[in-house]
Amino acid sequence: MRGRKVMFHRRWIILFILTGSLVWFEASSWAMPLESLIPKKDIPRGWSLIHGPQTYTRKTLFERINGQAELYFKYGFRKSVFAVFQSKENREDQIEVDIYEMESVLQAFGVFSRFRNEDRPGGFGLESSLDDHSALFYQGRYFVILYAPEPNQEILRKFSKLISLKISDPSLPPREIGYFSENGLKAGSIQYFSEGLLGHQFLGRGFQGTYVEKAGGQAEDEKKEFKLFLAIFQNSQKANDALKDFKDDLSKKGKVSSGSMAESETRVLKGEDPYQGKVMVVQKGPYLLGIVGFEKEEDGENRLAEFMKKVKLPAAQSGAVRSRASRDSRL
Repeated sequence: MRGRKVMFHRRWIILFILTGSLVWFEASSWAMPLESLIPKKDIPRGWSLIHGPQTYTRKTLFERINGQAELYFKYGFRKSVFAVFQSKENREDQIEVDIYEMESVLQAFGVFSRFRNEDRPGGFGLESSLDDHSALFYQGRYFVILYAPEPNQEILRKFSKLISLKISDPSLPPREIGYFSENGLKAGSIQYFSEGLLGHQFLGRGFQGTYVEKAGGQAEDEKKEFKLFLAIFQNSQKANDALKDFKDDLSKKGKVSSGSMAESETRVLKGEDPYQGKVMVVQKGPYLLGIVGFEKEEDGENRLAEFMKKVKLPAAQSGAVRSRASRDSRL
C-alpha cells in the first residue's frame, strides 16, 4: 500500500513538472526580447543599421515622442525600441523603425486603429497600412511604425515583412471586429477607443465603425456616413448606468424619444444629438450597442437589429441568461 502511494505521488510530481514546463514553453515561445525584433543580420542588401536598437520605457518615452506618449500610455504601453537603417548608396535614404509593446493584442489594435488614416493594406501583420513614406501594422501585442523621409514603398514593405516574421505572438485579432457587418462598412474605419467612445466619457471604452450609404434625395455621387458603436462595461449594471447617463445627456443637449424597435419588444433609447444626428442605443448584457448619424428610422432600426444579432455575450453573461431562461420556464 505504501509503495502504491509513493508511486502515485511520483506520477503527480512528474505530471506537475511536465505541465509547468509546457505552460512555460508556450508563454516564453512568443515572449522574446523586444530588441530581437529589430533586423540585424538579415537586413536587405545595400542597407545597414546605423542607430540602435534603443529601448524606451514609460519614464523615457517622452524623449522619443513627447507629443504622443500619453496616447500610448492610454493603450497599455509597456516599452518600445527604436532603430535607424540607411542605404549604403544614398545616405539620405533612411528607414526609421519604432516597435511598441502593448499590454495585449486589443491595445495594439487600438493604437493602430487611431493612426491608420486610409485603407492601404500592405500585406503584413494582422492588419497594415502602407504608403510611399510610412508603414504601420499590428501583430500580437506589438504595434510597429516605419518611416522613410524619402519615398521608398518597396523597402518599407521588405523591412515590415522582416519584422513581422520575427514576431511569434500567436494572438488573433480582437473578436469584436467581427461583430461589425461588412455591408457598407468604410474600409479601415473600425477603431478601438480605450476611453471616451464617441466623445462621451460615460461610454468609456469600445469600438466604432463608419458606414457609407447613398444619402436620400441626393446626387448619385453624394454619400452619407453613419456609425455603429459597441461600448464595453464590466457588467450589466454599469452598462445600464451608462445608458441612463446617455439619456440624460441627450435630454440636456438634444432630444429624447425612447420607445421600442419596430417588430420587436426590445426597448431602445432614441433621440437626436445636435452634433452627431439621430441616435439609437440598446443594452445587451455588459454592452451598449448603438447607431448614430443615420437618416431614416427604419434603416437605423434594421442596422441596429442586425448588429445585435452579431454581438455575442461573454461566456459568463450568456450562461446567466440561459440560467434565467431555464428558471423562468419552470415557473
